[in-house]
Amino acid sequence: MRSSVAVGERPRAFVRVAGPQALDYLQRMVSNDVEALAVGGSCDALLLTPKARLIAPLRVWRRSETDFLLLTEPGLGEKVRAHLVQFRFAASAEIELEEHTSAVVFGEADGIPTDEFGEPAVEVLDAGYEPTLAGEELERLRVGAGTPAWGKELDDRVLPAEAGLVERAVSLTKGCYPGQEPVARLHFRGHANRGLRRLRIETDATPAYDAEVEHDGKVVGRVTSAVSADGGVWALAYVRAEVPEDAGLTVGGAAARPLH
Repeated sequence: MRSSVAVGERPRAFVRVAGPQALDYLQRMVSNDVEALAVGGSCDALLLTPKARLIAPLRVWRRSETDFLLLTEPGLGEKVRAHLVQFRFAASAEIELEEHTSAVVFGEADGIPTDEFGEPAVEVLDAGYEPTLAGEELERLRVGAGTPAWGKELDDRVLPAEAGLVERAVSLTKGCYPGQEPVARLHFRGHANRGLRRLRIETDATPAYDAEVEHDGKVVGRVTSAVSADGGVWALAYVRAEVPEDAGLTVGGAAARPLH
């Protein structure tokens, strides 16, 4: 491994969708515009229920004209595969799990671009890199970038707009897909009741998952991720939309301000 790069492990599950109608099928099933991808290109996308609840976050990589690899979170690979198989009907597309290793590489390297960590980076598959970054450092970068993670900020109760996923993983101009109508209706005609915020908490004690966020003595949200950083704690939290962005918040009695 070259000394000019830093590497972190990125556990993943992988689903291959390939065949003459793979592109058409994925375009009808996921939230982003995969038809716009050139060979070698990639994009974030979501697999949603008809009511726009999250089934799985995806990174779609177009390996050839008719071959796509879906990168998702550990434990979701079979769920994604089974869902796509269930609704494939007569579409001519193979849908199967694949096995790979994945590393996040910061520095000069070829791979699948990722903006999850707030710094230029790529995901590299099956390259045999030795990790040089601890998991806690990757978590600090993720939280600092405001990127939601499955099992923390994301689950099957979450709407894309709540987690800030519309901007990064949804096309508002492509054709129909499951969940499109409620996503578009909320985006153009309403607003989510809560939103994901980055906070700096003035404490040495990392708050637990689901710790309450308070404003003027009232509970207005909950912490979903927290990590020690810069002599305090950086956190992600869902906070009620009516609470001003610059409002003074507290978590466990400690002051919490927007993380800039």
